Amino acid sequence: MNLYNKSYGPGYLTLEDGQVFTGTLYGAPMAGFGEVVFQTGMTGYQEVMTDPSFAGQIVTFTYPLIGNYGINDVDNEALRPALAGMLVSELCEQPSHYRGKYSLADIAEHYSFPILAGVDTRTITKLVRSEGDVFGVIADCPLTVEQVAGFRTKHRKKSLVANVSRPQTERFSGNGEHVVVLDLGMKQSILDALLARGCRVTVVPFDTTFAQLEALQPDGLVLTNGPGDPADLRNYCSEWRKAVERFPTLGICLGHQMIALMYGAQTGRLAYGHRGSNHPVKELNSGKVYITSQNHGYVVKEETLDKRQLTVTYRNVNDGTVEGLRHLELPIMSVQFHPEAHPGPSDTSFIFDQFLQMMRIMGAKHYA
Repeated sequence: MNLYNKSYGPGYLTLEDGQVFTGTLYGAPMAGFGEVVFQTGMTGYQEVMTDPSFAGQIVTFTYPLIGNYGINDVDNEALRPALAGMLVSELCEQPSHYRGKYSLADIAEHYSFPILAGVDTRTITKLVRSEGDVFGVIADCPLTVEQVAGFRTKHRKKSLVANVSRPQTERFSGNGEHVVVLDLGMKQSILDALLARGCRVTVVPFDTTFAQLEALQPDGLVLTNGPGDPADLRNYCSEWRKAVERFPTLGICLGHQMIALMYGAQTGRLAYGHRGSNHPVKELNSGKVYITSQNHGYVVKEETLDKRQLTVTYRNVNDGTVEGLRHLELPIMSVQFHPEAHPGPSDTSFIFDQFLQMMRIMGAKHYA
């Protein structure tokens, strides 16, 4: 059995229950294994491909044609893809767009991740919707249930956030407030949104201590998106809580979930996750509904929130789940959705402006 055949040819997705889906394999010279999820956006496959939150996941695209506008040099959310693989109905090998420089198949081969094309993505999506936790392996041959189980054991041992967080501090100049970003798997668009508002930004590894954060003298703190189960990071909560109670804080996606855990709440798996660019969210104070970009498989359990400290600010219109939190006394806010919205609408970009205003109210310094 050869799992390392680099040439294009027949490929297979084998699920842990023994089901096998057949298609054409592009890209990686190795097997891709991980949780099988689905993403409903009609566009944005490049941003999805490079979003660190998809680390350890095989992404099924529900839109039937993927790759038609190619890959460019400006829309990447990280330096390299972190996902385990892609499942697509039809892969366009000859894209057409004035900014497109590479085909998706070229990028998959360059970065060594598999794309399985020509598969029944509708059936796979329905399976994920009904089963929830689905694990699979993309390879150039069908696998046995025992082989898939071996890959799953290996998958459980991976530290997803540690694999995608930057290993050292990086600094970006600006004339405004100094924002320290705790990188749990940061999308480039979060950094871009802060820099566009004039912030001076320092991005630090996920395991940076409170003492190290305090030494940077930030005006505000951002906890970013990232992959995996938020409960796996519970050991860091005590250090991070010291920081969020010291500096005005914005949590995004995984960062939002970690803020809830810091204050004693619990998180749990959604039935099949929210991944796409058209999820309606209601702001409870105003009653306004915004269309948001989302990418998460876990959610804060509202019944476990300490309502003496945290209040719900946003709620998902479709299933009623918690989409935002605010501390009742401290300048701490969080959102489950992505205000940087790549891919997706920019309806909630004002979240970053609210964060800046929160820093300024707390006496943020200005750097001339």
